[in-house]
Amino acid sequence: MTSPVLENNDSSEAAMRQAAQQLDQTLHSLWAKSSMGLSPIAMTLAYMDWAMHLGTSPGQQMLQAQQSWAALQSQLQDAGEESDARFRDPSWQQWPYKPLKETYKAQSDHWLRSTQVQGMSDHHRHMVQFFTRQWLDALSPSNWPLSNPEVLHKALETQGESLQKGLKHYLADMHKSTAVPGHEAMLQPLPFEVGKDVATTPGKVVFRNRLIELIQYAPTTDKVHAEPLLIVPSCIMKYYILDLSPHNSMVRYLVDQGHTVFMISWRNPEAQDRELGMDDYLRLGVMDAMAAVKSQTGQARLHAMGYCLGGTFLSIVAAALGRKSSRRGRRQDAAMPVLASVTLLAAQTDFSEPGELGLFIDDDQLQTLREDMAQKGFLSGKQMAGAFQFLNARDLIWSRSTHRYLLGEEEVGMDMMSWSADVTRLPERMHSEYLNSLFLHDALAKGHFRFEDEGLALMDIKAPMLVVGTVRDHVSPWRSVYKIHLTTDTDTTFILAAGGHNAGIVSEPGHAKRSYQMHHVSPGHTWIEPEAWLQKASLHEGSWWVPMQNWLAKHSGPPVKARPIPVQSALCDAPGEYVKVRYAD
Repeated sequence: MTSPVLENNDSSEAAMRQAAQQLDQTLHSLWAKSSMGLSPIAMTLAYMDWAMHLGTSPGQQMLQAQQSWAALQSQLQDAGEESDARFRDPSWQQWPYKPLKETYKAQSDHWLRSTQVQGMSDHHRHMVQFFTRQWLDALSPSNWPLSNPEVLHKALETQGESLQKGLKHYLADMHKSTAVPGHEAMLQPLPFEVGKDVATTPGKVVFRNRLIELIQYAPTTDKVHAEPLLIVPSCIMKYYILDLSPHNSMVRYLVDQGHTVFMISWRNPEAQDRELGMDDYLRLGVMDAMAAVKSQTGQARLHAMGYCLGGTFLSIVAAALGRKSSRRGRRQDAAMPVLASVTLLAAQTDFSEPGELGLFIDDDQLQTLREDMAQKGFLSGKQMAGAFQFLNARDLIWSRSTHRYLLGEEEVGMDMMSWSADVTRLPERMHSEYLNSLFLHDALAKGHFRFEDEGLALMDIKAPMLVVGTVRDHVSPWRSVYKIHLTTDTDTTFILAAGGHNAGIVSEPGHAKRSYQMHHVSPGHTWIEPEAWLQKASLHEGSWWVPMQNWLAKHSGPPVKARPIPVQSALCDAPGEYVKVRYAD
């Protein structure tokens, strides 16, 4: 029989541990808020690594000083065209603004060069380079009214009206930012209304569970390709990045080309969904949608396409299905279709070189995120939007602030800007598992990722693959996306498209200044390094959507007569209910 004294001691010790943990989490939360949600420990370690290695390298300091002086002299004498968009206005070529901006550029080069110190860890070097660049971008003379000739000239021309407009914009934005988290009534309407201005392709929701709605789009052609196409968008943002305005909707384009298109619309989670994990997103999300498509169409084969994190999810499921079908004596689930093809759009499967997002992933950063999510049950959409803005702060923060607050310019409405403001949450467990297993340990590329109680490898993907990367992608760098060639051995076509992570994917036919490179390899292919691939791949002007559609048609069966969506299957009209759920946080 347990002694009451021992029980009291145990409960007292447990209470003390809990109180200590809460104290630590509260302090860490305050630190994180003071450093924009980042771990101050990780940042301090990185800068200490840099300072100690630089401080013990006087020879390198001397060399950098000489290089900086030479660069400044060269820039002051250079009369060529300005390459930096911040300083292209002719007024920057006048005194005293020309020496001011050239001195700033030389100093920026000096400090960025100083981050190239031998002996630092790669992760710390990348962190120091990134945050130093952010600091330098913030100090640009273009960001301040007294040192920006464009601002001063416009203020004179408008007799101060531009500055008054800028102040009104600033106060309005500050009012929006003080909305009470979690109160939907405090949300500002989106510039482009979902279901009216964007996400307007006609269709019906034909399946729903606690994680997804499945939309089937109505056919617009008499005949359609035999195999339906399921699109798995990222759950980090709303699905309609692929169904924006009618003129740039990938969904509408594919439907008009004779494809029976289905789209997953992810539910925007609440605190009570904190235990939804990666397995749930793969089973309830991707696999349930595949089974529903087969049931709805009666087709045993389907094309599957995944964008960003949705592509990562799709690659895992494709590997799991390929593993089952290749094992003797083990039959695939009769409810699941066979994959006719797999298309991955700006989707990473190898996370060894994840680009600038990797700066936020280490043990200290993850601990900070876990403690924050433990209090709320989710990663807020506001945090994610802030992180993506931070990655491209020069354009999304400083340039926007200059035009909106200093020049008093109105923002030109864009459907993609409205979409980017329609933020979503991620459940605590899923986000932790995603970062820990994929970003931190690269489990998928190394064959350590476990799904359905078994490890799987991407080499189990048997379906032909079309993989698309974009040139200026800071979320899924194309060289990282390209590494799918190292982990698979199936028929693979790789397309490198102009643009960034979003704009490079939304690249409809007729879009100006669009181009792409493309190259195909057969099973048993040898490794071609990315730089060698650039030299080898053919260059084409125009939209990559056209060869994508041709590729899908090539891997499809004979066309069949299009059928309307059965009335009994329709739960509601597209775009459905889940996509319209918004939260202020």
